Amino acid sequence: MKVDVKGLSFEELEELLRGKGKERYRARQLFKWLYQKDAATFAEMTDLAKDLRRELEETAFISQLTPLAVEMSRDGTRKYLFQLDDGNAVESVLIPEEDRNTLCISSQVGCAMACAFCLTGTFNLTRNLTAAEIVNQVCAVKREVPVRNIVFMGMGEPLGNLDNVIRALKILTHDDGLQFSSRRVTVSTSGLVPEMERLGREVTVNLAVSLNATTDAVRNQLMPVNRLYPLADLLAACRRFPLPSRRKITIEYVLIRGLNDTLEDAKRLVKLLSGIPNKINLIPFNEHEGCDYRAPEQASIDQFHSYLLAKHFTVITRSSRGGDISAACGQLKGKLDRQRAAGESPAE
Repeated sequence: MKVDVKGLSFEELEELLRGKGKERYRARQLFKWLYQKDAATFAEMTDLAKDLRRELEETAFISQLTPLAVEMSRDGTRKYLFQLDDGNAVESVLIPEEDRNTLCISSQVGCAMACAFCLTGTFNLTRNLTAAEIVNQVCAVKREVPVRNIVFMGMGEPLGNLDNVIRALKILTHDDGLQFSSRRVTVSTSGLVPEMERLGREVTVNLAVSLNATTDAVRNQLMPVNRLYPLADLLAACRRFPLPSRRKITIEYVLIRGLNDTLEDAKRLVKLLSGIPNKINLIPFNEHEGCDYRAPEQASIDQFHSYLLAKHFTVITRSSRGGDISAACGQLKGKLDRQRAAGESPAE
């Protein structure tokens, strides 16, 4: 069975070539061809010996992803739907900002976390993505537009697929790979505490924690993972997480009308985050079909934001992007599923 070289870390690629009796530096050459020159075939790798190229063609292959559908918003947001070899589909979103583009990528098909406010959670977990499928989302988008930042905030719980996510992170940040600075790569989690600790040991990246509540009772309602790792355990793990100098953990907080958007919630949040270097992203809930939660009123958003600022927190209220397309996580996949059920093609 042929091996997908896009799914191998640099060290694994070295081992593959060593098994073929090749020099270690060949792995560096091959890595650069894959990620810096975006080679689609071994034949393109002209500084590799012909016999090595031929042997690689017989025993390995180079996977790629091509968008099945792309939706473009008036604000520049692009939503990509990628169909995988087994017929499943995942999404990526490119978010343009002033001097940089941020790409939000997926790590799983569906999600097992069942967060009550999240559309992706309604799909359930189908399977983990391979490292190649994770990295190939980045490669595919980079063929069209520059990408400056990567965030693992698309479909799935990244720390639920930690082996492949770590392998992908090492490819993304390798000097001979995609060359992203670790300062520009962020992994988000709903709060898998043991996996947070392993992530911090094995790679250096930014961490984002989806908090979304200031009491265990409300977080239990919104995020079943809280029953395994309640707020006290999660915040203790945040305090232990190894952060390079001057970096902060991003606290993601989805504001939902009448549930977690009060001034009392803001006051509790300040106390909970004591001792944790942090910056806070307030995210007004994006209403979607089949969910009874409602977006917060603007007055509640402003009050929450102002209180945190007054307490000297770094806080950003995230503006809604791509409102005229299927930009919310899972919407484009949901559209594909409905089209398939009706016997239509994605272009119809």
